[in-house]
Amino acid sequence: MTNSKPSLHTALSPALLHLYDVNHAIVVIIDVLRATSTIATALYNGAKCVIPVDSVAKCIELGRQIDGITAGERDGMIAEGLQHGNSPFEYPKEFINNRTLVLTTTNGTKLLHMALDRGARQIVTGSFPNLGSVCDYLISQNQPVVLGCAAWKDRVNIEDLLFAGAVIDQVKGHFSINCDSSQMAETVYGQAKGDLFGFMQARNASHYHRLMGFGLEKDIRYCLTPDVANVLPLYENGKLIVL
Repeated sequence: MTNSKPSLHTALSPALLHLYDVNHAIVVIIDVLRATSTIATALYNGAKCVIPVDSVAKCIELGRQIDGITAGERDGMIAEGLQHGNSPFEYPKEFINNRTLVLTTTNGTKLLHMALDRGARQIVTGSFPNLGSVCDYLISQNQPVVLGCAAWKDRVNIEDLLFAGAVIDQVKGHFSINCDSSQMAETVYGQAKGDLFGFMQARNASHYHRLMGFGLEKDIRYCLTPDVANVLPLYENGKLIVL
């Protein structure tokens, strides 16, 4: 059938990614709090590119080689030896414009490299700040999609599930979705969409709890706000660039 719709699946944790065929798929890396929100924000504010690396040592070394801004966290705090953290508010236009950000995070950059190792056809990053761009792109490409949630140390988390649900809510007419985790994500998003922050708060979501403990309510609220940094970060030749 020439008019059959491409499939869409949701991997709720990096530990589940191996169950999905990513070879022919566009993989959307989702790490709402905060890596993919920060990536979208930095690129929206004019960063030349973001280079995601999976270790602090690699981040420091590469930053030195290319005179890039080294950034990242481990367990919610700026990693030792790096200049900046994982808050979108650290990357305003006047700071990041035309510069390269080398970023490593606890979950998001690791998942990106996993998808790469598994032969993902294409990789983009998604978060509420660039929800519209992600949805428009997935619809326009008409290719199979795997929504990959970075989770927290392989444990499913609510905010990445919510973003997957938000994407599904907008694109489902264009895809064939026979995937229970996708149905779960859409169902939970349907309950939460009126007040995402309130939903996270009411359920004492683990990452909400962790970041609130660091006094990061402003970050959480921003990372749950749709379309405030509406660009599409596309992974190409080791870098995330704006498509």
